[in-house]
Amino acid sequence: MADTKLQTGLTEAEVLTARNVHGWNELPAVKQTGPLRVLLRQFTSFLVLILIIAAAVALALGERIDALTIGLVVLLNAGLGFVQEWKAETALGALREMLSPQALVLRAGREQVIAARDIVPGDILILTPGTKIAADASVLRAADLSVDESVLTGESVPVAKNAESSLAVFAGTSVTAGRAEAQVTQTGGATEFGKIAHLTGSVGTKTTNLQNKLGHLARQLGIAALLVAGGVAGLGIWLGRDLTEMVMTGLSLAVAMVPEGLPAVVTITLALGATAMVRQNALARRLQAVETLGAASVICTDKTGTLTENKMTATKVWTLERRYEVTGTGYDPAGHIAFDGTRIRAADDPVLAVLLKTGLYCSHAHLNHDG
Repeated sequence: MADTKLQTGLTEAEVLTARNVHGWNELPAVKQTGPLRVLLRQFTSFLVLILIIAAAVALALGERIDALTIGLVVLLNAGLGFVQEWKAETALGALREMLSPQALVLRAGREQVIAARDIVPGDILILTPGTKIAADASVLRAADLSVDESVLTGESVPVAKNAESSLAVFAGTSVTAGRAEAQVTQTGGATEFGKIAHLTGSVGTKTTNLQNKLGHLARQLGIAALLVAGGVAGLGIWLGRDLTEMVMTGLSLAVAMVPEGLPAVVTITLALGATAMVRQNALARRLQAVETLGAASVICTDKTGTLTENKMTATKVWTLERRYEVTGTGYDPAGHIAFDGTRIRAADDPVLAVLLKTGLYCSHAHLNHDG
């Protein structure tokens, strides 16, 4: 019976039964941030809180113009931050909806293309070059199968799947060569990729460098304002001035020390930076992240090429008699091959020509000309 299932795949009834037990093949949904929460987030800065307190004090003192000015600055700051961050949230949501991966499976004796979220344990995946593996699976049959597992391990060199190495494939990886059939063993959050997603999601939020500095500045301003207000009020009372008058004077000085325009200036500057990044196809979810990227002075990685581009470049070629230097990087067609510092063409070197031709035939890479 088991051998028959491996030959024909699951029936629709078996798929429904498995789904009732294991659920959909998708990672646990991350709770989306609502517009109200994004708006309220704009008022959590310590400096903004000081401005709100200053506006309330100014209103209590009868300084309606000052209170209105500070209130408008706070609202402008919140509005700019909300618009920028909500645009980022909605853009990320649109990207998630666009990502609808599919998989080729064997069900009821025939191959079918289905949504990746419909896969259940026991399904037979048909793997071909370029296929994004949608679930953890055990390879049943394979012919020269190699899988790119850099998303899990960081190693950009494809891993050969055979009896001598490993016959397991994992969600999130992709097939680089060969063909295989694999039976799904784990789906959704139970996959190795899902475990990584869980660890990533469990990391708590941290304040950015800019938030720390603005918070430190706000605390300094708050303490200074209180000291000045207390000192002036105390001095006036000591000199015999009216208590109410001196308290109001001290509070007025405290309000005057608060830099109303600072939060708006910071928000506008970050918004301009985020807009510039969007033009370069980089989306910043939080405005403070723009400053964090700018504050980074050292990035320590073990494989910068793997981390940033997920590709490796040949820089030297050896034959039995010669060693060649290769220039150029990645997919950029610019570059040349040199021997002893002199550029050389394959047409002038029969051994090099055969070597390059062999490499061409043993690769699935291709070059598209644009314009």
